[in-house]
Amino acid sequence: MSIRPDPKGATDTPNTSTMSQPNTRFSELLATIGQLLGDTGCPWDKQQTNNSLKKHLNSELAEIIQAIENNDHENLCEELGDMLYLILLISHINAKDGMFSIEDVLQAINEKLIRRHPHVFAEVVCKSEEELREQWLAIKAKEKAEKLN
Repeated sequence: MSIRPDPKGATDTPNTSTMSQPNTRFSELLATIGQLLGDTGCPWDKQQTNNSLKKHLNSELAEIIQAIENNDHENLCEELGDMLYLILLISHINAKDGMFSIEDVLQAINEKLIRRHPHVFAEVVCKSEEELREQWLAIKAKEKAEKLN
């Protein structure tokens, strides 16, 4: 049995009814964060740095794991939102410093997912989960080696 989906993607198309509002919701969240970080925004949010947020990242990750272990979907949703806020806040801090923006983060993860899944986005066929794992590890090792050069 091949793990590769139908090349047309017909059987793997996401259910768009569950994804109907992500751009609107994401834009609303970005606007809220913009207001929090604006001139009349929240002093706590505005003074944060990459380093000051490390403890909050650890805390939120622990809460996400706890919600998963407790099979608490309502709390998991809330904690994922908290982590997303921190990701957006860190992206804003780095954009303000001229390092990278949330657009760069989104582009980088999208490109990485496509590169690391040639069995989905290219004409590579993997016949087992072990082949998928080996492919993933080989691609990841190649990417790391290229970064070092």
